[in-house]
Amino acid sequence: MPLKVGDLVTIAAPARKVTPDEVLPAIKMLESWGLNVLVDNGIYQEYNQFAGTDVQRAEVMQRLLDNRAVKAIFCARGGYGTVRIVDRLDFSGFSQNPKWIVGYSDITVLHSHIERNFNIPTLHATMPLDINGNPSLASESMRLCLFNDHLVQIYPLSSCEVANRVGECTAPVVGGNLSVLYSLLGSQSDIDTDGKILLIEDLDEYLYHVDRMVMALYRAGKFKHLKGLLVGAMSDMHDNVIPFGRSAEQIVRDAVAEYSYPVAYHCPIGHIKEKNMAMPLGIETNVRISENELMISF
Repeated sequence: MPLKVGDLVTIAAPARKVTPDEVLPAIKMLESWGLNVLVDNGIYQEYNQFAGTDVQRAEVMQRLLDNRAVKAIFCARGGYGTVRIVDRLDFSGFSQNPKWIVGYSDITVLHSHIERNFNIPTLHATMPLDINGNPSLASESMRLCLFNDHLVQIYPLSSCEVANRVGECTAPVVGGNLSVLYSLLGSQSDIDTDGKILLIEDLDEYLYHVDRMVMALYRAGKFKHLKGLLVGAMSDMHDNVIPFGRSAEQIVRDAVAEYSYPVAYHCPIGHIKEKNMAMPLGIETNVRISENELMISF
């Protein structure tokens, strides 16, 4: 469902609050791509740290999901709050008239819920809050993914204390933020990883908590039947006074040591703003992992 010039798109705020000034650069960028941008003033509501109460955020999101003219919904920012409204949303109209849902971090709730229940592609990509008006690798990657139904992208992989497990695999990519995936375990939004390529990334976590979350996914069988694993940015990790003894990447490596599928570390995906490269979710994707490069094609 690639976008084309003249399409109508919109911005949602299912989690933390945003201001008009914070999303204006993104609106201008989308318009420069030839898109028409619908702005629902409901996204600027405030309730403590949220963009309105749960009821208000759900009402706005429902209007956008049900608008048949809208071809893509760009989630303004993450933070926290999407999980509080996902069960209030009726996706029946959306499932009959799919549109791109774009975002990352807390928006993993929508990615996982939609993939699990409706098998409709979404896009893990940068968000309006991260756009400052200047072109970036992240925004260009997002544009290419949205406007093309076939695409090859090559992402460099930075050096890491853990070696990539080189190889090639083809399957739909699923996943997103590790903390969010962990919080969805056992719910109707719980991710289905069997036969898939799993993407995980995270920000601002203690290493022991990363280990707790990775072990929860391991014990739930989320790593067992993968075709491949992409480990994105594990940004701003913290340690205790008594060191945990392993980095986030080493924690993941140890958890999947018994499996043989390809694994890439330090993928430029996640909380790295200008370099947060877009990754289509739920689309059959060919992934090739080398020592210093990730190539995706769909």
